[in-house]
Parts: sequence; C-alpha cells; structure tokens
Amino acid sequence: MTQTWKKILEADPGHSHRYARRWDDMVAEGVDIDGEARLIDAMAPRGARILDVGCGQGRTGAYLHERGHRVTGVDLDPHLIERARELCPEATWEVADLAADGWAAGPFDLAVSAGNVLAFVDPADRGAVLANLAARLVTASDDVEGRPGRLVVGFGLDRGWSSEEFDADAREAGLELEQRWATWDLLPFSEDSGFMVAVLARP
Repeated sequence: MTQTWKKILEADPGHSHRYARRWDDMVAEGVDIDGEARLIDAMAPRGARILDVGCGQGRTGAYLHERGHRVTGVDLDPHLIERARELCPEATWEVADLAADGWAAGPFDLAVSAGNVLAFVDPADRGAVLANLAARLVTASDDVEGRPGRLVVGFGLDRGWSSEEFDADAREAGLELEQRWATWDLLPFSEDSGFMVAVLARP
C-alpha cells in the first residue's frame, strides 16, 4: 500500500518536524543537498518562472531563487511551508493539495518535483496531479522562443509506480517524455536503476 503524505501526517503529526530537522542536520554536517536544484538551474532560462512541486522546507526553491529565478513552491504540509517562508521569504510559498484546483495558476517555464514527492501521492490522484502540473506549464506556442514548458520528476521505482505506468499517466495528462536518467547527476537509466529522473514537456 502506498504511504501517502496525508496518511503519514494523520498517523504521526510530528513527522514533518523531524523531517525538516533531518535536512537541517545534513546541512550542518556539510552534506550536499543541492544536486537537484543545480540541474534545474542549468535547464532553465535566466529569470525563469519555476514551480517547486512538493517544495518541503524550500531547499530547492530557495537555491533557485538565489540564482535569479521567480520561484513558487507548493506543499501539502503547513509546517514545511512555514519553514520555507522563513528560509526564503522573497519567494512565493503556498499550502496546496496537488490534486485539487485553485493553486499557483502560473504559467511556469519549468516545474520540478524532487525528493520522491509524487511517490507520496495517492495512486488514485496521480492522473489529476500530472494534469494539474501540465496545465500550469507554458506551451511552446505561447513561449517567445518557442520552448515548451517542462516538468522534471524524480522518484524511487520501488514505490508502486513503474516507469511504464508513469509514462502512460504522463501521456494521458498531455505530457511528452524528453529524457530519462537514473540519477539527478544524469547517470544512464535502466529498469534496474531503482530510481528515475524524467523530463516531460508540454507541447
């Protein structure tokens, strides 16, 4: 059974605080936590409108804001959004259910979902979440340089969502697969990789 973030919080209200402290401890120990953000920064045009999907305490979005991007972060967890606002008050942070309507209208040049975020979505909501993300991306016909909006997603393939299932759900949402890697530093993907980083475009 998929452990959704909602279910985790219902069973353990203190989970978010421990989760945030774990990242604080890693930073204090000198662990590099910016690998995903460096890739997104390299992929994005300067000053891009970036949606940080399931932003947590803002580690990725804050890094991107510091490099001149216009960042909006959304997360289901109020405590983590509070931490993100403390970390980077100049960016926009919203408490939102990715499967619902009415949040962060966009459009965005690029969206990123790091940290296994989509693997914590209820399987029944996966299609709605991908459709919501696709709808918030700029289309190639609307972009001045003709570039499609892109969604970059990373999650472990041991969490009940195979690459084939993900591809089918993405196509249904109107997204096209551009690239797939095994890691955020672009090691080649295989079905034995155990982890997937996928780049999807909205035509």
